[in-house]
Amino acid sequence: MGVREKLAILADAAKYDASCASGGGKRKGTQEGMGSVNGMGICHSFAPDGRCISLLKVLLTNHCIYDCSYCINRVSSPVKRAKFTVQELVDLTLEFYRRNYIEGLFLSSGVFDSSDRTMEEMVAVARILRVEHRFNGYIHLKAVAGCATTLVQQAGRYADRLSANIELPTRADLARLAPAKTHEEVETAMGTIVTGIAETEQAQSRRARPPTFAPAGQSTQMMVGATDTADGAILATAASLYQRFKLRRVYYSAFSPIPHGDPRLPLVRPPMVREHRLYQADWLMRHYGFTHDEIVPSAAQNLPTDLDPKTAWALRNRHLFPVDVNRADRAQLLRVPGIGVGCAEKILRARRYRALRVADLGRMHVPMRRAKFFVVCADGHGAVRKLDSLALNASLIEGPKQLNLFASASQAHSGQL
Repeated sequence: MGVREKLAILADAAKYDASCASGGGKRKGTQEGMGSVNGMGICHSFAPDGRCISLLKVLLTNHCIYDCSYCINRVSSPVKRAKFTVQELVDLTLEFYRRNYIEGLFLSSGVFDSSDRTMEEMVAVARILRVEHRFNGYIHLKAVAGCATTLVQQAGRYADRLSANIELPTRADLARLAPAKTHEEVETAMGTIVTGIAETEQAQSRRARPPTFAPAGQSTQMMVGATDTADGAILATAASLYQRFKLRRVYYSAFSPIPHGDPRLPLVRPPMVREHRLYQADWLMRHYGFTHDEIVPSAAQNLPTDLDPKTAWALRNRHLFPVDVNRADRAQLLRVPGIGVGCAEKILRARRYRALRVADLGRMHVPMRRAKFFVVCADGHGAVRKLDSLALNASLIEGPKQLNLFASASQAHSGQL
């Protein structure tokens, strides 16, 4: 099988892995080497919303010894198989980079032979690129669950970001659909990564110059909708992973039905709006100070699809509103629907010089369609008199629209979440 045919198979097989965004790492270009990494993305190219725009996203192989019910590459699946050699992947990455097709490599794999053998070859690709070819572009490697700790440590020396996928949100889900895998194996890999990052940071604080270790951090991915696990449990797992392993991101991937699927799996894909709401809720946990049980109370367990999570929380906690924009602290402002991090900072700066009015918030691009019900400005209450009205819910419900996977990130960056 030629390299081109292998690429067609293994690039298509990699499409189910969503955790391929980059960011956080920095590596300068050199005269002897090739490429660089910028802190906001990869190399010198990034989209307006911060996404990396051009990665060679591919599997080392789609051969796999596991029989995970939800995976198109499981051992019992009748898909066509292929495998790159280490040198083929190195040559492909370098050739694509020279032609300006890509700005980095995202490498994952099925598990062939053993976890150790798979991880050894993935590390070898990164090592040859970095050491022999002095490739300074972005590299993201998957940490194969169950592989030796030393291999994860080696991977961290060459990769900008590592990720170990938790795959399903609860241990019971994984035991039912992928009994050969455990969360404990994945968490062992995560623990190795976070320890390596912490040791590097400690050495740097002592003004030492240790080798870099996964400078862009680590991430993971969870499948949504393959089981009946509720959003509350999904966010609880994410919150635990953030706290214990200092993850940069948790990615949520809506289950996609596969050919010859397990009869225990749903026949239809869950609505994309559910994935979208989970990303918004995740952003609230990471950047707005919300806890997972605030976002999804025990009585509900699933996020509403017709309201964004912050607006839904505000409607459940109307006794905390209205918020006076001229007196509230940063944490209170961030709880107002429509006021994101950027807008909160603008409000805090502007009110040092004058009392803010409704028109001032409009000039700061605060979306007053939502915020006006929850704030008080210097020129009166505005629409806050409707705060106790049952009709308020209906006026805030979002109509059907085309959802963007990264919309929540865009809204937060622009200060409108």
